[in-house]
Amino acid sequence: MENRKPLGKLYGKKVAVLVTDGFEESELTEPVKALRAAGAEVEILSDHAGEVQAFRHLEKTIRVKVDRTLEQASPEDYDGLELPGGALNADRLRVNERAQAFVREFFNWDKPVAAICHAPWILISSGLARGRRLTSYHTIADDVRNAGGHWIDERVVEDNNLITSRRPGDLPAFNEAMVRKFASPHPLHAAG
Repeated sequence: MENRKPLGKLYGKKVAVLVTDGFEESELTEPVKALRAAGAEVEILSDHAGEVQAFRHLEKTIRVKVDRTLEQASPEDYDGLELPGGALNADRLRVNERAQAFVREFFNWDKPVAAICHAPWILISSGLARGRRLTSYHTIADDVRNAGGHWIDERVVEDNNLITSRRPGDLPAFNEAMVRKFASPHPLHAAG
């Protein structure tokens, strides 16, 4: 009898990870590793082709290959979206209209979105924080509140299709919640 590895919870699911230069390395690499270990196909999306520059706090680290640009990607092709933080990354994406529209589509379809650290900035700029319970890096808590969100100082906060965490130290809990949420059925997506 063949010794087969069981299929992961996310087998057959496709997840987009949206970043640009300046993302926090572990907030991309660790979630991607968790998603792939659970069986998901993961694509790195960016506002430009080629590679994106990672940081560990203020120091440049690795470069990551971009699979598709935002112009080449459609939210309907993905079952979930992960948004890594990093102040530079999040600040650049929050003012990118194509990135805002891409993120809004996930909410329109009630598809799961996981955002960590500074990534909730794009939710704020996209008009998606109002009325939501979420967390973020503590330095943007006032931004969340000013946008009408209810900021909570916890490792992971879940609000319907949205999963948020505060910082790299929260990654184990964030990854676990993200995989669980991405594995659950999404009625609007299934209907489309």
